[in-house]
Amino acid sequence: MNKIQHVKSITEVHQLFQLPKPKHPLVSVFRHKDLQIPTNFSSISFTTDLFMISLKENQQVVVNYGREIYDFQEGTVIFLSPNQVFSFKSADFSNCEEEWTLAFHPDFMTQNLGNDIDGYHFFNYEANEALHLSEDEKLSLNDYLDKIEKEYYQQIDKHTQEIICINIETILKYCQRFYARQFITRKMNNNRYLAKFERYLKNHFAQNLTDSGLPTVKQCGEALHLSAHYLSDLLKAETGKNAKEHIDLYTIKKAKTQLQNHELTISQVAYNLGFDYPNHFSKFFKSKTGLSPSMYRNSN
Repeated sequence: MNKIQHVKSITEVHQLFQLPKPKHPLVSVFRHKDLQIPTNFSSISFTTDLFMISLKENQQVVVNYGREIYDFQEGTVIFLSPNQVFSFKSADFSNCEEEWTLAFHPDFMTQNLGNDIDGYHFFNYEANEALHLSEDEKLSLNDYLDKIEKEYYQQIDKHTQEIICINIETILKYCQRFYARQFITRKMNNNRYLAKFERYLKNHFAQNLTDSGLPTVKQCGEALHLSAHYLSDLLKAETGKNAKEHIDLYTIKKAKTQLQNHELTISQVAYNLGFDYPNHFSKFFKSKTGLSPSMYRNSN
C-alpha cells in the first residue's frame, strides 16, 4: 500500500515539484513542463488542502484517484478537492508544452467563489468521469488560464485576489457548460446507465428492505461504478431529475402500490419500504403527495 503524503500549502506543492518559490501563498499556476518529478513519485499517494484544476494533453500520465484509474492521453481536465486521495501510477511530463495546473487554497476564495464552489459537483467526480475537451473548448480555458497566469506574475495588490477569482469562476462555469455538452454527446452511454439505474432500484425494492433501508444515491452510484455526484448530474441532464428525486419517486410509486393492499398496516408498509419509523414514512409520503398515507388509502 502506498504511503499517504499530505500537502498542506502552495509552498509545499512547489517544493515537491522543485518549482521556484510561489508568487502568492494561496494560489499558483504552473506548467507541467517545468515540473521535476521525485524518483519515488509512483509509490506515494497524496492528499492536499487545495482545490486543483489540471489540463492534461499529450503525455502518458496515469492518475489514480477515487476508485478508478484513468490514462490521460488526450485533452482532459481533472478536478481535485481538498482531502481527496490521488496517486500517479506513472508520470512522463515530456511533450506537455500546453499543460497546466491551477491550485488554490480555500482561504484564497472570494465570497462569491466560496459560496458557489460546492455547486461545481465535478470536484467530487471520479477519474473515469473526467472532462474531455474539444479543441475550441481547450482554447477557451487556456485564454482564461493565461489571464490568471499574467495576473499571478504581476505585483500583488488589492485587486489581485478578486481578478484571479473571477477568472477561476469563469473557468468553472465553462467547465460546467462543457460537461453539459459531454452528457449530450454521450447520450447512448448515458441511456445505458439510466437503464442500469432503473434496474438497480427495481431489484433493491424487490428485496426485504426492513434491514437494508432505502437506497442512497451513494449506493446507487457504487452499483453503477459512478460517483454519486456524477450519477445525479447525468440523470438530471437526461431526465430533468437528479438521483435523489428518482429514488423518491420510485419509493412513492412502491408505497402507493402497497397502500392499496388493505391487509397491510401503514406501519408494515413503512417497514417494507425500509423506513425505520412509520412517522418518518408518513411525513415523507405527505411531503411528496400532499396526502397522508391513510388519506391516500381511503381515497382509493
